[in-house]
Amino acid sequence: MKKVLIFLYGILSYVVFLVSFLYAIGFLGKLLVPKHVNSGRETSLTEAIVVNVLLLSLFAIQHTIMARPTFKKWWTKIVSPAIERSTFVLLASLILLLIYWQWRPMPDAIWDVQNETAVLIINIVFWLGWVIVLLSTFMINHFHLFGLDQVYNKLKNRPPTGLVFKEHFLYKIVRHPIMLGFIIAFWATPEMTQGHLLFAVMTTLYIYVGVKYYEERDLKKELGDAYVSYQKRVPMLLPFLKLGKKS
Repeated sequence: MKKVLIFLYGILSYVVFLVSFLYAIGFLGKLLVPKHVNSGRETSLTEAIVVNVLLLSLFAIQHTIMARPTFKKWWTKIVSPAIERSTFVLLASLILLLIYWQWRPMPDAIWDVQNETAVLIINIVFWLGWVIVLLSTFMINHFHLFGLDQVYNKLKNRPPTGLVFKEHFLYKIVRHPIMLGFIIAFWATPEMTQGHLLFAVMTTLYIYVGVKYYEERDLKKELGDAYVSYQKRVPMLLPFLKLGKKS
């Protein structure tokens, strides 16, 4: 029964992730959602900035702390290792849903592209970013990344499996194509408002700091010389630019 509950917990976490991921597309693209980045109850600019920064900071803090090996080692003494990743995914997804719910719009325009051809190109780039994100997860191990592999192995009494370092497809172009896809999707909009700009700037800064100063360090420690060699050959986030190779 415990294994079944663990498996169902993993499924639930994944479903919540899917909801938050799909809503993110609608939230930033202003598509088919009841509340997007430019809608909702308007407040003073000061309140909007403070609330939105706190919301994004909450996500950054949760993501940074729970992704660290030291935290995982402590946390798995309290909960089953099989649900460690699912719990991380669930909490991150719930915080994203909180952001969408409580986001304060800042609707003044930074730029507003009107040319139909330019709008079409920007929207294509927007969707390309999300496609890169999704495809990149499958190029490593989508189901392990979001906790399903772990709970399924527990259900079947199989030993836990880890992510295997693979350098293929988009991972030959940049070391973190998932993050590159997010950055593209966050910035590609024909109508950039103050609120959207705040979201894009803060998330991009967090991605850069998190990848460069935390994730890269953890990967070097875990994978050793193989990852050091990979860093020298493949840019971190900026394709084809030598600057991106700095670790």
